[in-house]
Amino acid sequence: MAEAPRERTEEERERALEAVRELIRWIGDDPKREGLKDTPRRVVDAYLEYFQGYDECPETYLKRTFEQVGGYDEIVLLKDIPFHSHCEHHMAPIHGKAHVAYLPTDKVVGISKLARVVKAYARRLQVQERLTAEIADCIQKVLEPQGVAVVIEASHACMTARGVNTPGVSMTTSRMMGVFRTDQKAREELVKLIGLGA
Repeated sequence: MAEAPRERTEEERERALEAVRELIRWIGDDPKREGLKDTPRRVVDAYLEYFQGYDECPETYLKRTFEQVGGYDEIVLLKDIPFHSHCEHHMAPIHGKAHVAYLPTDKVVGISKLARVVKAYARRLQVQERLTAEIADCIQKVLEPQGVAVVIEASHACMTARGVNTPGVSMTTSRMMGVFRTDQKAREELVKLIGLGA
């Protein structure tokens, strides 16, 4: 189970609301006008949702495992896990999908738990490289499989909607551990299963 959300005081909430009002004033609009009166509340509530990963311990999602898997000893792959995150440099959205695989030793985990791990880490201020590593490291630490692989494909609004303004581009990062790093055959099988380069 996830950790209980950290309690925020009314004083903390009011400071956050005022910070949003100040940003609205700073960009040249009036936080008191009709269309913006409720915006600070909506933004603060949205931020609690966007960044709820800070209130979660992803490792706890992997604690319940199953050992009776009928002798299964091949790759477990969950593909195309959608996620939303925010870049820590501009707090701009990151939208993407993650592919998470592991080669079990003697235990497996419910597949929904892999998606929960992805979402828990994604719901924090991130850079894609760290997000990829954190997911893989968490699975390796808790499940102790023969290998872990995480591949993330994502689009970054800090690049597509500002700055260089290059819509339609995506970034791919990967972390290969254990047999997926040391065994070329295992790695090739994984890439084929994910469908990369197809």
